[in-house]
Amino acid sequence: MAKIDKSKLTKQQWHTLRDKRRLEKETSRQLKETNVIRSNVNYVERKKHGQLNAFVLGNGTSRKNIDLDNMYPLGPIYACNAVYRTFTPDYLIAVDVKMILEISKTKFQHKNEVWTNRNKAYDRIQGLNYFNPSKGWSSGPTALWLASKHGHRNIFILGFDYKGINDGKSFNNIFADTPNYKNSRDGATFFGNWLRQTASVIKEHKDINYIRVIQPDNYCPDELNNFENYSTMHVETFRSLFGI
Repeated sequence: MAKIDKSKLTKQQWHTLRDKRRLEKETSRQLKETNVIRSNVNYVERKKHGQLNAFVLGNGTSRKNIDLDNMYPLGPIYACNAVYRTFTPDYLIAVDVKMILEISKTKFQHKNEVWTNRNKAYDRIQGLNYFNPSKGWSSGPTALWLASKHGHRNIFILGFDYKGINDGKSFNNIFADTPNYKNSRDGATFFGNWLRQTASVIKEHKDINYIRVIQPDNYCPDELNNFENYSTMHVETFRSLFGI
């Protein structure tokens, strides 16, 4: 790679470019080692465990400008709850009863992989996959845990915003104002449990690199920043890195 002239860049531009080049170098090295070629990965190959890159999608508004359809060739995609309405991930994780009942009415689980916790409300629903034992966690961290158990090298985390929008005051979710979600005018959801559960996954899997994709103004909690196997990347850097 050509040497960077830092004198022509702002501090933020330098950090963004430096992080991008580091990840490009690491990804290139691992691609050679594992003989994985991103552009040629098909649907069946993406669903194999142990892929180089995997992607876990929360539904925070920070990911709203990322076209999910363009992510299909990049690696297995784990997503949560109502994302199925507009996009089909490799693994859909939903632990809320109302959400599973909604999903089951569409029969999405008969053609796609849906994971949840056991509940008496699902006794007559076929086609679901159950965590055993139940994690008892929120959907996002549970999806992150599942992706981690599948042995991927790099896990990119999108839409895990934690804090609400409007200075942390308002509900932060792409699906606000739709069935089974709060209104956009409602107060922000408490995120303490999500954060602790995310930290637990990262702490447990020290051999996995976790990269949280964020907007410049997103909340960056110390509970995550202190992990050596965790880093952040701006959305625009992510899009540039993968060409999406």
